[in-house]
Amino acid sequence: MNVIRNILSSRSGKDGNFFDAIQNIIGFRPKVIKHYKRAFIHRSLNKKDSLGNDLNYERLEFLGDAMLSSIVAAYLYNEVPGGDEGYLTKMRSKVVSRKHLNELGRDLGLIKFVETNVPKDHFGQNIHGNLFEALVGAIYLDRGYKYCEKFIYQRVIDPYVDIEQLEGKVISYKSLLIEWCQKQKHKFNYEVYEDTGKDELKHFAVKLWIDAKVVAKARATSKKKAEEKASKRAYYAFQNKISPK
Repeated sequence: MNVIRNILSSRSGKDGNFFDAIQNIIGFRPKVIKHYKRAFIHRSLNKKDSLGNDLNYERLEFLGDAMLSSIVAAYLYNEVPGGDEGYLTKMRSKVVSRKHLNELGRDLGLIKFVETNVPKDHFGQNIHGNLFEALVGAIYLDRGYKYCEKFIYQRVIDPYVDIEQLEGKVISYKSLLIEWCQKQKHKFNYEVYEDTGKDELKHFAVKLWIDAKVVAKARATSKKKAEEKASKRAYYAFQNKISPK
């Protein structure tokens, strides 16, 4: 009777809408809806549990990251019996890359569920991937490993994981370019400087030098992004010489 009462009470009004929305996203009925509510509490609310511990999605994000990584690792281990440790690690990194997780979270519209004191348009792109990982963590706490695996296969592995495509997918153009320069004995340097443009956000510009020649330029809101963008442009300039495998 208590279980039925809890289900009925959790599906009234706003909670009922949330329950239905989560069920549509994960593909099965949640048991303990509070786990999923916690997956969307931003730290800006400064919520605490009865013991004074922080109550937000960050711990669930940690748990979800571990579950996602282990389930994808098991899939690759079984799917590619000839892959060594380095190969499997690289392939897993491609599946669970921050860019891919951000796309997954954004496609599911998870940000609309976030409870926060910060305007949502102030969040960076990583909020989408963080919420996706927190949702995976909530599924694990609520329904266990098998349902967590079911969700990851449904939302990640079945629609997106293609071994042949992954083998040719570049994770980091900067790493690829540096590796190529080192193997070919090319001298390289990333010249990064603050861009004093008229944008509201501070930007950084970068010049990529190879053998005393500027081969690419780029501009972005962080040094890391600017370097990666310049590396990608350089990669396409030298793509006949550089192999991503």
